[in-house]
Amino acid sequence: MKSDFDFNKKSAFKTPEESPGFLLWRASTLWRRSIEAVLKPLNLTHPQFVILAATAWFTRGNKHVSQAAIGRHAGLDPNTTSQILSGLQKKGLIERVRSDDERSKYPTPTPLGKQLLAKALPAVEKADAKFFESFDSRSPLLPILFQLAHQENS
Repeated sequence: MKSDFDFNKKSAFKTPEESPGFLLWRASTLWRRSIEAVLKPLNLTHPQFVILAATAWFTRGNKHVSQAAIGRHAGLDPNTTSQILSGLQKKGLIERVRSDDERSKYPTPTPLGKQLLAKALPAVEKADAKFFESFDSRSPLLPILFQLAHQENS
């Protein structure tokens, strides 16, 4: 079967490996796979880990944080954030207390959630270190990732 699609006429790149978007896709897929491998034995998905960790981070010192703020921090829409928090609540990892205005809820990690995070966080950081071990501290990777992660705010 003859292909009638001419990449040379449609793409600005000679190969997929020249496309920053494709390379970011490949790198992020491999990275997520490594993170998911360490979270699976803990019965956590990667999004659940991110939301649990963000909730614990923002509620240090008994501070209140809204679901919306957690979602913004994670780069997730309010509905997805709410679904993930609901799943974490069903697992007994967080509790959600209604605020005074009844429209928003303040999630807080439970003791079980903190206990699981105490296992998950070092495991994820170890997986990160292994994945990124070929980059030294002088590498421009971190500033580039920071810039990419915050470009929607600019």
